[in-house]
Amino acid sequence: MTYTYVLTDDPAPFVRRVTLNRPEKRNALNATLRGEILAALREADADPDVRVTIVRGNGPSFCAGYDLMASGEEYGVDSTEGSFQRSVVDGWISIWDLRKPVIAQIHGHCLAGGSELATGCDLVYTADDAKIGYPAVRFGTPDMQYHAWLVGMRKGMEMMLTGDTISGVEAAQFGFATGSFPADVLEEKVLEKAQRVANIPADVLQINKRTVHRAMDRMGFRDAVRAGTELSALAVHTEGFKAFIESAHGQGLTQALTARDGAFGDGRVLTHDGI
Repeated sequence: MTYTYVLTDDPAPFVRRVTLNRPEKRNALNATLRGEILAALREADADPDVRVTIVRGNGPSFCAGYDLMASGEEYGVDSTEGSFQRSVVDGWISIWDLRKPVIAQIHGHCLAGGSELATGCDLVYTADDAKIGYPAVRFGTPDMQYHAWLVGMRKGMEMMLTGDTISGVEAAQFGFATGSFPADVLEEKVLEKAQRVANIPADVLQINKRTVHRAMDRMGFRDAVRAGTELSALAVHTEGFKAFIESAHGQGLTQALTARDGAFGDGRVLTHDGI
């Protein structure tokens, strides 16, 4: 398959690597990129020579989030209420349902939709200085409600109520990430982890992956994540959400982000089209 925003390679035996390749937008997710990520992962899942897949980002960030400046067509939405929220959550959950393990390799910013993509992966390794979070809660509500599950109720609540990010080190401590490494050795360490996974026969890997996800399903993980889509759809009708979107389209996204984040003093103003 030919991709527009995704690169694929095989850096080691039985290891496929899928690279988000929209670096000028810090890999902000429009419909094309989202679809290509899922298509590349399904392609790897069907390849008998692949046992594990790595997802990473080209450029300064793993993924800045959903592309706020995309048109409705680029966003992949129609007029149905909540269609976007259902679509993206279904997409990321579909990664859980792939037969073979998927590893997220996170560096730089992993925000909003980018953190949802990482949530769908089976293992997550971050750079120590990565910044992970959902700053879009400062004007809206996430599509995929992973916070309470992956970082715990108290820290999850703080992230939901402030939009503050956590570092890669903190992400590993709280449970969002599997592990964290210095940025300059992240790629090497993730490839080592992938090769360790690939040492296991593919049929055994597939069963073992399912045992963990089946257990999470019994505990309600999937239902809890899906439950947030209706709240996210309702949030787009709030005055706060509409005011931010109008500001982003009127004065530009950078200015809108500056106004949104200025009171928090966290310096998270980025010159990209993601959230």
